[in-house]
Amino acid sequence: MSFLKPKTHIEKGDVVILYLSVSSMHAIEAVPEIVNKKGETIPHIFQTNYGSLKVENIIGVEYGSKVELSKGWAHVLQPTPELWTQTLPHRTQIIYTPDISMIIHQLEVRPGAVVVESGTGSGSLSHYFLRALKPTGHLHTFDFHEARADQARDEFRRHGIADFVTVYHRDVCNLGFGAELDGKADAVFLDLPAPDLAVPHAFKALKLSGGRFCSFSPCIEQSQRCIQELTKLGFNEIVSLEVLQQENVVKTRTLPVIDLEFLKLPKTDETTTAANAEESKAPKEVKKYLTSSNPQTLPGHTGFLTFATLPPNIPKA
Repeated sequence: MSFLKPKTHIEKGDVVILYLSVSSMHAIEAVPEIVNKKGETIPHIFQTNYGSLKVENIIGVEYGSKVELSKGWAHVLQPTPELWTQTLPHRTQIIYTPDISMIIHQLEVRPGAVVVESGTGSGSLSHYFLRALKPTGHLHTFDFHEARADQARDEFRRHGIADFVTVYHRDVCNLGFGAELDGKADAVFLDLPAPDLAVPHAFKALKLSGGRFCSFSPCIEQSQRCIQELTKLGFNEIVSLEVLQQENVVKTRTLPVIDLEFLKLPKTDETTTAANAEESKAPKEVKKYLTSSNPQTLPGHTGFLTFATLPPNIPKA
């Protein structure tokens, strides 16, 4: 029930983030015992680079606490969508926070919103949608792969957010989102190999009062075909963009101060020699400057985000 609401202490069954460092985090389930591959019930011992953790010992501990490992220590954190994205089991390639923040903003997802998503994949984006639309909204998420849909459904249940999401196993490109969702959605998000095939179904799913649309595509050709279909159906405010997060390197640099007083004097060999001798004797004056520079490595391409708006009262056949 870790994702349902903020909590102070770890309860049995919670998903907990075991934080070792920025680059080393693990999601573990707070249960005292697990079943191994042989079908035997054994104590839940989690292994890390800093030794083992007896998971039973963290039940009842306050979130944010420092816990001992056999060869070090770690912190136990309540999961958020951001932390879950970094620790979830990858069933598919996932969308990361820089793109997700733009998607949530552009789709105007808010409490009470009804959002249709395809495909579910590893559920990374789904957790962000659910946080934004709770407690009165609902997410309808689709995946054509039955096993992935079942895994996502079980994951939402274990995270305590199953009441706000319905998971479907369906090929939406050919079968659509179902008549029961026609005219019900405030926003539609597509992460599909051929999003243009699903655009007519998204058109049907959006409310008569209008709504927002987004498609994530790795290739610009997918985005172009999607835009052509959106234009045919009367969508406007169509834009395709790429989000590249870049963090500048900020550091303090110490630089010598150059004494230019000798330039005020007439230039002679004696003056130059005397200035050089005086400069060599005097202590070097230095100043500290706060500088900013680009990182040595720049972020790589993730995908293109295509956004569009369906205006109100567009006739739907």
